[in-house]
Amino acid sequence: MVKITYIDSGGTARTVEGEVGSTVMETAIKNSVPEIEAECGGACACSTCHVYVEEGWKEKTGEPSPMEEDMLDFAFEVKPNSRLSCQIKVSEDLEGLVVRTPERQA
Repeated sequence: MVKITYIDSGGTARTVEGEVGSTVMETAIKNSVPEIEAECGGACACSTCHVYVEEGWKEKTGEPSPMEEDMLDFAFEVKPNSRLSCQIKVSEDLEGLVVRTPERQA
């Protein structure tokens, strides 16, 4: 299990454990993390699992794929560190990952 911290738009932090091989989105849903809607269930067909990857984690989470970039066009307040949490695979390298959720999902 890997610890992931989700910080909501109000600044409340929640640290939960995610299974290696799952996604950051699946971990959020399984642990009832607010502000992650995941309407498409992780198919990269919407942008309702948008998160901001904290500095220092961008290299480990990787760059968004072209399909993910297309979906991010529909997200609210996209920033250079924006990712869709359904596209970030939980691995042991992500132990301690911190992501923030936007004020609203698109």
